[in-house]
Amino acid sequence: MRVRKAVFPAAGWGTRFLPVTKAQPKEMLPLVDKPVIQYAVEEAVAAGIEQVIIVTSSQKRAIEDHFDLNYELEHLLEEKGEIEKLRQVRHISDLAQIAYVRQKEQLGLGHAVLMAKDLIGHEPFAVILPDDVVISDRPCIGQLIHVYHQFHGSVVAVTEVLPEETQRYGVIGGEPIGDGPERDRTYRVSAIVEKPLPDTAPSNLAVIGRYVLTPKIFDKLEQTQRGAGGEIQLTDAIQALMEEQGVYGYAFEGTRYDAGTTMGWLQASVELALARQDIGIPFREYLRSLDI
Repeated sequence: MRVRKAVFPAAGWGTRFLPVTKAQPKEMLPLVDKPVIQYAVEEAVAAGIEQVIIVTSSQKRAIEDHFDLNYELEHLLEEKGEIEKLRQVRHISDLAQIAYVRQKEQLGLGHAVLMAKDLIGHEPFAVILPDDVVISDRPCIGQLIHVYHQFHGSVVAVTEVLPEETQRYGVIGGEPIGDGPERDRTYRVSAIVEKPLPDTAPSNLAVIGRYVLTPKIFDKLEQTQRGAGGEIQLTDAIQALMEEQGVYGYAFEGTRYDAGTTMGWLQASVELALARQDIGIPFREYLRSLDI
């Protein structure tokens, strides 16, 4: 069955970015001139996703406004003859069919995904964490969808991290399937552990914010007790899912920025600006002029 829907958990408080996130969703922080969440939605659409489901909470109205029509702004731009800006604004509201569901309590990533159960139904779906910005020739979630169609099991995106960083992530254990360049990047997962200490981590392959999951995950999430941090952990539900279905890890191709941290957001802002055709050269010259 084709993967047509993607869930975007966006209900968190964004406390790492206070005070700017006191009244503004962290997902709306700009990377150059686009909000973080737009990069993720554009990635999904480029991979063939048709319906975007954004899990929100109070104080997140700006996300809905961003992807909605704005007749007044469009009329103003049209009157002023700013056709390129008009095209950019209309592009945002035309990206995909977008639905919203509220997460009334902040009970973790697993709980946020569970909130989308009724909108997903009985079909495989993607989960994309907007904080993880991945720049690649092929959309990162599209790479995972391709692996899903090969093996018909849930797939998580993984990347190598330093041993001392394992306690920031879910970490998989498993062996590469092998037999070809893409299969060398694909792992049959035998364990997945949330935020393990370096000496207990099953590997240094960390799960980042891209998943393709079978609908069976909802049964497991409903049975999952609160785990690390008092939250319903998606990794715990995936571990339970492995008892019935195969789960795979895929070492995706591309550059990933953790825009959920101040340093990661700054790095993404600088590198994405340098890659822009319109401002990349003058921005590089500016950086070279700094006395650092």
